[in-house]
Amino acid sequence: MKHILAIDQGTTGTTVLVLDEALAVKGRGYQEFAQHYPQPGHVEHEPLEILASVRAAIAGAIEQSGVRPEQLAAVGITNQRETVVVWDRATGEPVHRAIVWQDRRTADACRRLIEDGHEASVRAATGLPIDPYFSATKLAWILDQGDLRARAERGELAFGTVDAFLVHALTGGAAHVTDVSNASRTLLFDLSTMNWSDDLLQRFDVPESVLPTVAPSAGTFGAIRGVDGLPDGLPITGIAGDQQAALFGQACFAPGDAKCTYGTGAFMLMNTGAEAVPSTHGLVTTVAWQIPGERAYALEGSAFVAGAAVQWLRDGLGFFSSSAEVEALAASVESSEGVVVVPALTGLGAPHWRPDARGAVTGLTRGTTRAHIARATLEGIALQNVDVLRAMEKDAGRAMGTLKVDGGAAANDLMMQFQSDVLGVPIRRPQLLETTALGAAFLAGLGCGLWPDKQAITAAWREDRSFAPQMDDAEVAAHLARWQDAVGKA
Repeated sequence: MKHILAIDQGTTGTTVLVLDEALAVKGRGYQEFAQHYPQPGHVEHEPLEILASVRAAIAGAIEQSGVRPEQLAAVGITNQRETVVVWDRATGEPVHRAIVWQDRRTADACRRLIEDGHEASVRAATGLPIDPYFSATKLAWILDQGDLRARAERGELAFGTVDAFLVHALTGGAAHVTDVSNASRTLLFDLSTMNWSDDLLQRFDVPESVLPTVAPSAGTFGAIRGVDGLPDGLPITGIAGDQQAALFGQACFAPGDAKCTYGTGAFMLMNTGAEAVPSTHGLVTTVAWQIPGERAYALEGSAFVAGAAVQWLRDGLGFFSSSAEVEALAASVESSEGVVVVPALTGLGAPHWRPDARGAVTGLTRGTTRAHIARATLEGIALQNVDVLRAMEKDAGRAMGTLKVDGGAAANDLMMQFQSDVLGVPIRRPQLLETTALGAAFLAGLGCGLWPDKQAITAAWREDRSFAPQMDDAEVAAHLARWQDAVGKA
């Protein structure tokens, strides 16, 4: 039996799964890496620490699986999006720390571009607003450090989102390539031409010489070379940004199908089919995937902080020693007693797009305890998605019938029930919450011919539990009113 190795390179760690042809997980490896915060609003990673986490997770997954090298058919990669890596083409050495998608250092640069009147034309071309979240202004900022811009213009440097950096490293420097889903997150990619835009490159002051080749999400990207535990020549045949991969892994193949991934942030995507639907309600339009015979687009709303808010309770406030403890602490009180937490720790994303917003806690009384704040934090993570869903329904011109959920925090029953209550739609949770890695695996399987079509993943999707709305309308309305008031203060 052949197997796929799926690399899920996330914001706080890397997960690697080994899956067989029936999409059963045979081995799992995980490795965290450090987060760097050089000053407020700045978030960085060491690219070589990311690469080391990938290598360690590969070794762990292979060892646990017991799979022999000849049993591996291909590698799939999914990754944290928008994060910018710049490296030396000759040596593969990064020339600066990676600037992470959460980073807000280019807020002033984005504001100037908007004030200069570029917002409408950039959104029309890319489907994205001008915001520090996306890659272009981060890349320009790195190139403006020292002599890096001159080196880039001489062709010495390469830029990529994390997928491109990993492909370059895992192929021994042989490939510099990204896929359409990741390219569509850079502010440099034109959705109508499905390629890099000369106009956007000029506008964001990015030299074409640093850019990777753009390829479909399933196909041959390169071959493994010099990676412990993997045979040289093993093809990399699937790549997608993490949220698009999760949409694929959740079998959201029909227009109107939607999912929300609860990771470091919360990301809601709705498949819009072959049409790139422009948003007039603060969402982004993105490429979902491109596979043989099909290109799909999606509407997306992103909340920058979800699971990261629970980490803040753990690490910043010392509420508990393990993030898994948050549900029991939150469930120890019957309600949040009017406390509202707006988890805008790195600004507000869709549909507000307020990079200057900050986290807020309102409704505190003398009787407020850690448990009330913990419960309000989980509720705040869910309430962010109400704003996104309402905007998505308006843009798509349809009501959402069901929301599929995944990611680590989707295991939290208390939060999933509250999410269903305030959204007013049923929620379906799969047995395998790591649908991001599953999507990468399936794209790789399609790319190498292991599976003939999407029906295999539809058949493999299994429900763990569903949640239906239970809260009465008046209570939902009260939650939403307090939320809107608190967001106005963030």
